[in-house]
Amino acid sequence: MKRPTSLSDWLVVTVGTAFGLGLAPIAPGSFAALLGVAVHAAVWHFAPEHTMTVLWVSFAITCVVHFVLNNAAARYWEDPDSGNFVMDEVAGYLLTAILAHAFLPIERTPWILIEGFLLFRVLDIVKLPPARQIDRDWHNMFGVILDDLVSAVYAAGLLVLQLRLMG
Repeated sequence: MKRPTSLSDWLVVTVGTAFGLGLAPIAPGSFAALLGVAVHAAVWHFAPEHTMTVLWVSFAITCVVHFVLNNAAARYWEDPDSGNFVMDEVAGYLLTAILAHAFLPIERTPWILIEGFLLFRVLDIVKLPPARQIDRDWHNMFGVILDDLVSAVYAAGLLVLQLRLMG
């Protein structure tokens, strides 16, 4: 990895990689999504009554960071969708959790944390339509995050359906 030489490079390498998680040699997106899981688990443990608020605020901040740093990340890694720039994966997990919590009681949080993470990562890798088409055709800051958000909707839908069927 080349050394950051400017403030924008430093922000991309530090914040855009989810504080280094996106630099993992294998599965950087999965490691980065764990940042969202950690935020979710912490707020649920320490202040469960604020879970949705913190998830929404975290999601909004993550999306803003994605849009602010995306072009700098594309220049730094010379790739419009570098596997190291992972704000999209963090946002995707957070949206999965938000949507699942909208339909499930707070007592289901352990399931959302574990299964929501796994479903989101699998669906983000598989990329069901229209995520596949977005990933293939939209090589810009919108496409980079939108395919993850589509996968998050699928993941949350499957999770809610499964947990509702389980009772």
